Amino acid sequence: MTYDLLFTRVTVVDGSAAEPYLADVGVRGDRIVAIGQLDESEAKAIITGNGRYLMPGFIDVHTHDDTMVIHQPDMLPKISQGVTTVIVGNCGISASPVVLHGNPPDPMNLLGGREAFAYPTFQHYVLAVEEAVPAVNVAALIGHTALRANVMSEFDRPASPSEQTQMAIALKAALEAGAIGLSSGLAYTNARQAPASEMQSLVDIVGEKGAIYTTHMRNEHDGLLNSLEESFSTARQAGADLVISHLKCAGAGNWGKAPLALQALEKAASQQPCNCDCYPYACSSTTLDAWRVDGEMEIYINWSEPHPEMARQTLKEIAAQWGVDQWQATERLRPAGAIYHMMHEEDVQKILAHPLSMIGSDGLPSDPNPHPRLWGTFPRVLAHYCRDLKLFSLEEAVHKMTGLSAARFRLKDRGVIRTGAFADLTLVDMTTLEDVATYSDPCKASPGIHLVVVNGVISYQNGKVIQRNGRMLKA
Repeated sequence: MTYDLLFTRVTVVDGSAAEPYLADVGVRGDRIVAIGQLDESEAKAIITGNGRYLMPGFIDVHTHDDTMVIHQPDMLPKISQGVTTVIVGNCGISASPVVLHGNPPDPMNLLGGREAFAYPTFQHYVLAVEEAVPAVNVAALIGHTALRANVMSEFDRPASPSEQTQMAIALKAALEAGAIGLSSGLAYTNARQAPASEMQSLVDIVGEKGAIYTTHMRNEHDGLLNSLEESFSTARQAGADLVISHLKCAGAGNWGKAPLALQALEKAASQQPCNCDCYPYACSSTTLDAWRVDGEMEIYINWSEPHPEMARQTLKEIAAQWGVDQWQATERLRPAGAIYHMMHEEDVQKILAHPLSMIGSDGLPSDPNPHPRLWGTFPRVLAHYCRDLKLFSLEEAVHKMTGLSAARFRLKDRGVIRTGAFADLTLVDMTTLEDVATYSDPCKASPGIHLVVVNGVISYQNGKVIQRNGRMLKA
């Protein structure tokens, strides 16, 4: 057998949580065709292991890369981490199907201005992604807030029966066109007034279509446990798979509740298909909202539309300069984005280590001063939490970023190294791997990711994207 690409004597971490092993891996076309002791004379291109690890390409299950995959198709922040597939459309925010009649409402503006929403149907979005040929694969969720924005001019109330019907029609059409599920962002101002019944009517459709429901829950602070129960109940009644987005214990008064949240998740998982995703940082990043401001937590301003000159300072510093309190400063700055120091490291580690958790960056590529998770999430899991802190084994860490994610999001033949699987592969030097993106200098690629293969083609090598070969992955 002739191989287009042959990895020799690599330590294979196959994504299944099985122990690593030494082998050769042969690729032909877009698939892995052989694993074992293989004949080098039959290979067009040979890459020797030299002590490096071959892993499945990482799957970023929680992104806001909806428009980045089209307008910045090299996807350097992701492919430089070893990511080969991104799930877009999270937190109720998706680029399609959207028809705006004004500026995008908060938090849809996290994806950009009105010009970012140029896809009135999911088919329009698929076509744009396929024409762009991004460096990574793309699978898309449909956002509940996006559906609301199509049919409601004000968001301070539940959707009417007529509006719910229109949202349902749009959701069904998108799922039938290949969207993989529905997301919600019930903590945000423009979805908070959606009652459980509004969500149930949409998640029921998700269940009927065999799709997935992901939710940025209604309350990650003092209402954490109640919000978990609402999420479990909605998905269970619908018969839909569930992912709790970026599970966290937000706010100092909520620290230490990770064991309770994880117990609730475990109990639910014994009765229905559900997981959570998380990112490996104790700071979050999203829009600046007055209800998040408590006067004590450090809040770092990433950007502000009316006052761009105030970015890269804390809210406390800005309030002092203006001679106002932090809530007044918040209103002056908005629309704006911020990093919130709202979690405790011990809670973060408990959630990261749990067998039901997957890894998602939740990075914001449109942010001019992004959270370092945009560039550093996956190397941070492997280097800091796995290698240095030994929070979990290497095979467990890789499983959370590959095989587990592919199984939950039903990405067939992805996330594993086995014969017949798609050749999405990442070659990693665990001795030099490091997440170097920081809060003050966030846009830095991690050393240690030597080579990334997407659908059988070497796409990233020596710090550069050399060929884009990503696909739209439709349900």
